[in-house]
Amino acid sequence: MTTAPSPSIPGRPTHGGNRNWAAQLANCTPEEILDFSASINPLGPPPSVLTILAEQLQHLTAYPDPRYPQLRSALSNFHHLPMDWILPGNGAAELLTWIGRELAQLDTTYLVTPAFADYQRSLKAFNARIVPVPMDLAAVPPQANITASTNCGLLLNNPHNPMGTLTLRKDLIPYLDQFALVVVDEAFMDFLPPEQQQSLLDVILDFPNLIVLRSLTKFYSLPGLRLGYAVGHPDYLKRWQQWRDPWPVNTLAEVAAISALQDHSFQQQTWDWLPPARDALIAGLQKLPGLTPLVGAANFLLVKTEVPCTQLQKDLLKSHKILIRDCLSFPELGENYFRIAVRLPGENDQLLTALAQALQP
Repeated sequence: MTTAPSPSIPGRPTHGGNRNWAAQLANCTPEEILDFSASINPLGPPPSVLTILAEQLQHLTAYPDPRYPQLRSALSNFHHLPMDWILPGNGAAELLTWIGRELAQLDTTYLVTPAFADYQRSLKAFNARIVPVPMDLAAVPPQANITASTNCGLLLNNPHNPMGTLTLRKDLIPYLDQFALVVVDEAFMDFLPPEQQQSLLDVILDFPNLIVLRSLTKFYSLPGLRLGYAVGHPDYLKRWQQWRDPWPVNTLAEVAAISALQDHSFQQQTWDWLPPARDALIAGLQKLPGLTPLVGAANFLLVKTEVPCTQLQKDLLKSHKILIRDCLSFPELGENYFRIAVRLPGENDQLLTALAQALQP
């Protein structure tokens, strides 16, 4: 059973990662906050990216090429896909706006819930008709019963945010024959090594009604640069290019992305770090009273709590300067869940110690 959002903390942000808001409650500087609310790779940014950013500052006096040929070429080589099937954007959120406008032209959009709040934002901005498809939270793994309908769209993410569950590629492909447009947000897919990924990019050239959305800021720890990209049929991408501002991706974001895609050492380092760190964090959470972590495939964990999440969040901030992500923006979850990023082992231990103290009767 979910409850109404707690009124005790004014100005509560919809998204994670708002250290300024957290610092006001903790009575400290934003830099002192240990942030588990934003699911960002703690190993980054890659040193190679920081180097190229310093070298490219002189180019800030020129406008970027609005076609972004170098970035699209780098993404094309990375995914072995044609350049004209790739459109970079000012974070995945900007591209979601145009996806929402596209989906609004259909009769209905089926939205798997709980869902990232920006899905609702983008769809409602263009008065799309939304039909929620709730996941069965009691199932293992949680599943959604999706029924197809003509001239309708489907919007989901994989791995799922906030649950972290990974849906197999073979279970998603049938929807491509059942919906007029299928949009799969794969913002966290990079956190799985290539042999474990269940991306639909492998089949996208065969399905002109498929859009795959990706983020470069989470895996490479660059959320401040705002960079994502969509992969889909050129007809969609050309239309979105006409709808949006001419220079959505800045010069530094472009060169950072190109460098990051080539940093195979950083990619392997991340794949080596995540599984043991995540497993240890799950094991630690399972030992704490009243907490039940969901096992997932991403770099974050959804945790069911018997103590209201806003109470835990407030206690952790005031006593330990630690920020966790409440789930009030997910109506299906409410006070009964919180989400935490997987961070470095020492930081994860700090969180576990703080939670143990906060949960003491």
